[in-house]
Amino acid sequence: MKRSVLIGLAFFLVSCTPWVQCNAASGQLTGQELAQKVFDRDRGKNAEATAQMVLINKNGTKRVRHLITKRLETSGLERQLIRFTVPAEIEGTGFLTVEKPGWKTEQFLYLPALKRTRRIVSSQKSQRFVNSDFTYEDLERHPVDRYTHKLTGSENFNSLDCHVLESSPKPGTQSQYSRTISLIARNALVPVQVKYYDKKGNHIKTYTVLKLEKIQGFWTEMITAMEDHERDHKTYLKQEKVTYNTAIKTADLSREALKTY
Repeated sequence: MKRSVLIGLAFFLVSCTPWVQCNAASGQLTGQELAQKVFDRDRGKNAEATAQMVLINKNGTKRVRHLITKRLETSGLERQLIRFTVPAEIEGTGFLTVEKPGWKTEQFLYLPALKRTRRIVSSQKSQRFVNSDFTYEDLERHPVDRYTHKLTGSENFNSLDCHVLESSPKPGTQSQYSRTISLIARNALVPVQVKYYDKKGNHIKTYTVLKLEKIQGFWTEMITAMEDHERDHKTYLKQEKVTYNTAIKTADLSREALKTY
């Protein structure tokens, strides 16, 4: 399981956690069905947010960035745009994700200093997004049927009753991770913690929801963190304002819009 998805960035992370079949005989959830329920959770037809990204290195030095995000769902497919506004060194940098039929996801990074757009190719998915602790793979949604999912128990996390879901990519599915172990809040169907393991089985990163609340009836991750245990580095994302079901149009989340700032 992964991660759409502050949103700011959580719009991505909530849905990016690889995601449940109901056992008809027992009436109990299977891991596959839970994953599907998380993936299908209602997050509104669209959303806009302003957010802060705080990067903290092993020495405790902080770098603060401000960004805006937009997300739009049409016929089950999503497109999302992130735009950094502060500080000057990253101002105007934009990132666009566009889902295509058949789950062919395209990602584009706009660099204002070069005045050009770069497509993120498969070999770059494990690279860090703008030097944060999120990779480009973390910022994609992943179809449930490309992973195997197992319910391995229950756990209490920050006073939330959670399912424990273990997910692994099936043969042929490209991923930098060998598996993820996620805590899914039962009442919200939101991943509130995700542990990521590399190909050698090492626990390398942890995603955590630090503040979860309902906005316009939708469960929303207001403060999240991604910690890279190998680099001893953290990225915090804090949403300052979130609005669902606005007047966003497809043209607002296009390659042309990405270059316009």
